[in-house]
Amino acid sequence: MPLFQTIQCNDNTRILIWEITESFDELRSKVVLKEKTQLRLDGMKSEMHQRAFLSVRMLIQEMGFTDKDLHYDEFGKPYFDCHNFISITHSYHFAAIIISDETVGIDMELQREKIIRIGDKFTDYECNYLKPDFSEEYVKKLTVIWGAKEAIFKIRNEKGISFKDHIQIEAFSLDESQTQASLHFDNLVKDFDVHYKEIQSENSEDKFTLVFAFEK
Repeated sequence: MPLFQTIQCNDNTRILIWEITESFDELRSKVVLKEKTQLRLDGMKSEMHQRAFLSVRMLIQEMGFTDKDLHYDEFGKPYFDCHNFISITHSYHFAAIIISDETVGIDMELQREKIIRIGDKFTDYECNYLKPDFSEEYVKKLTVIWGAKEAIFKIRNEKGISFKDHIQIEAFSLDESQTQASLHFDNLVKDFDVHYKEIQSENSEDKFTLVFAFEK
């Protein structure tokens, strides 16, 4: 399938989302990979993971980059050899990237009731405003919180950061599309603008939450 959606966040930031409907062979035939990337692809045991990996290469091609332009640091954080920042996510049959001249992070998650069972593993500060129940709204709010913390972690990418203890997401409404967050870690306090959006394919009843964050 071609590009599923493009979101122009601001003049210098764009999100591209790919719905993964192609076979592995279809995707592989459309991208040129450097040797290091091919070895990484060959080492993946899951074909779904391989297809998501290749879909990311399709997305960067849409933005005028190639696999040769994309690198990973020692912690696995992706980067380009230019002024643009990139963050990557994939969840089931979706892959997405955000490219900006600002420091950004992105995450995409399938909305599932399962998140209720692990909510106490990544929420603490947020319990001041959350109303725990088994409602659809509660699931959606937990998914936004998890995605926001994941996006912020991708930005900082430092060993020892705890989602529960170090990242705080301010109260928010599902009727809106943004909130604020902060990271408190090793005497450092960093603030973030967090944006969230629901994504749904026409081919499935599954709903996903897309979250992206900008470091202030």
